[in-house]
Amino acid sequence: MQGKIYTTPPPPQLSDSNRRIIDTNGPSKRVYQVWKGSNRFFLGGRLIFGPDVRSLALTIFLIVTPVILFSVFVSRRLVNEFPHHLGNLIVAICVVFTAYIIILLFLTSGRDPGIIPRNPHPPEPDDESEVASTVSSSWTGSQGGVPSLPPVKDVIVNGMIVKVKYCHTCMLYRPPRCSHCSICNNCVERFDHHCPWVGQCIGKRNYRFFFMFVSSTTMLCFYVFVFCWVNIKKIMDAEYCNVWKALLRSPLSGILILYTFLAVWFVGGLTAFHLYLICTNQTTYENFRYRYDRRTNPYNLGWARNIREILFSKIPSSKNNFRARIKEDSSSAFAPSLSLGHVMSPEMPKTSFDIEMGGKRQAVVAEEFEDIQSQIGSVASLERCGTQPRHTNVGEKGNWEITPDINALAAEFGTQQGLSDREKIHGSLKV
Repeated sequence: MQGKIYTTPPPPQLSDSNRRIIDTNGPSKRVYQVWKGSNRFFLGGRLIFGPDVRSLALTIFLIVTPVILFSVFVSRRLVNEFPHHLGNLIVAICVVFTAYIIILLFLTSGRDPGIIPRNPHPPEPDDESEVASTVSSSWTGSQGGVPSLPPVKDVIVNGMIVKVKYCHTCMLYRPPRCSHCSICNNCVERFDHHCPWVGQCIGKRNYRFFFMFVSSTTMLCFYVFVFCWVNIKKIMDAEYCNVWKALLRSPLSGILILYTFLAVWFVGGLTAFHLYLICTNQTTYENFRYRYDRRTNPYNLGWARNIREILFSKIPSSKNNFRARIKEDSSSAFAPSLSLGHVMSPEMPKTSFDIEMGGKRQAVVAEEFEDIQSQIGSVASLERCGTQPRHTNVGEKGNWEITPDINALAAEFGTQQGLSDREKIHGSLKV
């Protein structure tokens, strides 16, 4: 008698969406390549700029051009008039100080300003203890029966109650003093403002460099302004003429005097305003939005401690590793199927299923799916024992089994469909 050869049935066919989720051998990308914000990255994610990074070229042009004109044309008389190479030192100081300002500009615009990483899913009471402690009876249900988060919650800062808002884009409760920048599309810690001149948000990690950049630019403008007047005075003394004739002899000195005068009013006023904000421990956003002058500022610790905290404290590390390697958007690819109620193939291990789905709700869904399969098997055994004939064809195996097509169909069933099937199974069991 020829023995039977038992072969393993072929695995169920998976849909394209599930195949993309399960495929872990796909090409990996870095975080900056799949970044959901509007930022621009350079040098392989080492430099992060805002979407308006092109404005940096205009800012550099407005700083470097007058310095070049001053060093090449205006300073000629200063080099000859001052003894002991003091004129050369005047020009060298101007050039070195300009290079220092350009470095501060890139330290301000080319680094993470304090971006808060986005959540892959909305917070839940079980996931965040803070949410659980603040969300109470105000927790209401949405149309689909999924609880919706309250728009604000209360936190205590220096003994005072501060309300923080929920960000629907980043799916998190913003920390105190954090705000969402509509230009960069990120939540930024200690958000001050988005500066178009540097093409970047100003936040907790680059505010110090921004203030140093603005104040240094003010001093550079004042420096060029003063020595242009010194050049005019040297012309007046050498040629015994009035100021107007001296300006005609050196028109670039007059142009730079007018230019730096207007610039000092702009950057100098900005420096004075931010000095006031530093001494009172405010941000530009808070000053225009909340007007702490009319009420108590919970962050004000006194001008001395405020200055030490803002200008001399340690800059925190970035909360984002833009160069880290990740699988190509596996979590985001799974998010749409999760929202539509689809579950993964039963062939996947339960541990990886729980990790990919990200919570206890998904583990419950997996258990319900396994329960449905076991009940399908129970119904099959009842049919074999009952009076109804078995639905088998001649020449096939005598035992009742689930074909690969049924497995593939079951793998594509959603949670809601699975629940309805289980109700039908319970009804058939009762009959």
